[in-house]
Amino acid sequence: MSAAVAFLEPLPGLAPHVDFELAPVDGAEGLFALRAVADGGPRIFLVDPRTVLEDYAPTLSDEQSSQLALASADEALLLVVANPASDGVHVNLLAPVVVNTATGTAAQVILEGQDYPIRARLG
Repeated sequence: MSAAVAFLEPLPGLAPHVDFELAPVDGAEGLFALRAVADGGPRIFLVDPRTVLEDYAPTLSDEQSSQLALASADEALLLVVANPASDGVHVNLLAPVVVNTATGTAAQVILEGQDYPIRARLG
């Protein structure tokens, strides 16, 4: 099942696109494709960190929660950008993508004051 996602501002490197479709990748638990709705628009892969990391528990600031109009933590879908490389798949844990599941609004946020790596190898 796919969902429409509208970013508050373009993701780095994906401007001017802000409207995307988020869909799970068949046969890969916790892996999602985020594809721009514009014809020929970019696609990136996102991972639900709960499926691959045990101790990832970031905290959003009040300002970040407010910008996304999150009424509760249950409305926040937290995903991390996956980057395949010759030595495996790496994820950015310092700047997750947060989707308000009630509205479809999303943003990539930078976790301030939290010690997470920009490039963490999975597996």
